[in-house]
Amino acid sequence: VPYDPFPGPLGTQTLAQPASQIVRARSVEKRSALSSRGACAGRLSSRRARSHVLRLGRRAAHQRQPRHMSFPPQDTPSDVPTLAPLSLGSPLADRSPSSSARGTDWMDSRNSSIYGGDSFMGGMRKVTSARDLAGYKGSPPVALWPGGAKVAVQIVLNYEEGGENCLLHGDTQSEHLLSEIIGAAPLQNERHANMESMYDYGSRAGFWRLHKMLLKYGVPVTVFAVGMALERNEDAAAAMQDAGWEIASHGYRWIDYQDVAEETERDHISRCVEIHKKLFGKPPAGIYQGKPNIHTRRLVVEQGCFLYDADSYADDLPYWTFEFGRPHLIVPYSLSENDMRFVTPSGWSHGDQFAQHLMDTLDELLEEGHEGHPKMMSVGLHCRIVGRPGRARALAKFLHYLNSKPKGDVWVATREDIARHWHAKHWPQAYD
Repeated sequence: VPYDPFPGPLGTQTLAQPASQIVRARSVEKRSALSSRGACAGRLSSRRARSHVLRLGRRAAHQRQPRHMSFPPQDTPSDVPTLAPLSLGSPLADRSPSSSARGTDWMDSRNSSIYGGDSFMGGMRKVTSARDLAGYKGSPPVALWPGGAKVAVQIVLNYEEGGENCLLHGDTQSEHLLSEIIGAAPLQNERHANMESMYDYGSRAGFWRLHKMLLKYGVPVTVFAVGMALERNEDAAAAMQDAGWEIASHGYRWIDYQDVAEETERDHISRCVEIHKKLFGKPPAGIYQGKPNIHTRRLVVEQGCFLYDADSYADDLPYWTFEFGRPHLIVPYSLSENDMRFVTPSGWSHGDQFAQHLMDTLDELLEEGHEGHPKMMSVGLHCRIVGRPGRARALAKFLHYLNSKPKGDVWVATREDIARHWHAKHWPQAYD
């Protein structure tokens, strides 16, 4: 399959062609164009032209050559399959359904990089990816929401206060994320008095304000609850249960798990399950680690009790992954329809912006649903952020607007409700 790195009159080159030849051919084309503009423009001596082309060729070859390997590589493993080069800008030509389902692009999964990107093999470029960039390919399934609803709306209340970074929790630094101190830096081996008290506001005051408001409007709620935070405030945990809310796991700690050892993260996930059994009499149906790493989902599936996870922002509908030998459901979350934008640079400065964004999102998804493409809308809340009085009033505006929509158009549900619906209506047929 030809590859054309320089579209135009130059013609087609292949990736296996040395960079110096490609640049030399490009230079010949350029000189021809110069000559056509007039004799004066094309008066380069042949010696100078050759020197110029060779210099560009050497520079291009040097720039394209990775420091750790020769160009083209001479040490390609013998067990690596021979692959045809790609055509730039055209669909991947040699994709099998099995490789597509694994999330790999046209290549043997043994050689796919979990981080994606380009690499060189035998002088040819191959595209590697463990990500599914295609998704539903513009033709998502009809969601079949109960009652023919045009959109499924679910409200998430993040309960994190008491599980964040703090020396009192055994950490080596203070918390620095999602607070009124935008751009705060963590204090190493010191407590941050202001940060601690802002988090305390969430569990002492913000939670109870939102608890009262959400009960007033009668909307189902999913709580993303940090395990350690639940242990530190069992009164709040009991109020969640008494309200009939779904209580999903938000990890044992509200920390970044990017560099946490696998065994530690596995232990944290198991510990959360035990906390839920102790406080609520059952394991959580879902988990949102929040700040996961590339191994988190495997550990979640290994745990064996989770109906879904929410560590994705990749779609407007739930979707399946088949990476672990059996279907695993992902119910995506959102950082856009989320109060965290009150405490991010260039985010919302007042509540009306938040309320209007949520109302606009709902209206757009309702319109798409009436056109035959029902979707899902997630709304993310935090006790210490939207639990503040002025911001809470903006949330009340949206909840009032939500309840004003025609009955049957909107299905307000927990994430567990949505996951069970997807398991019942959209289970992969190949696994029946």
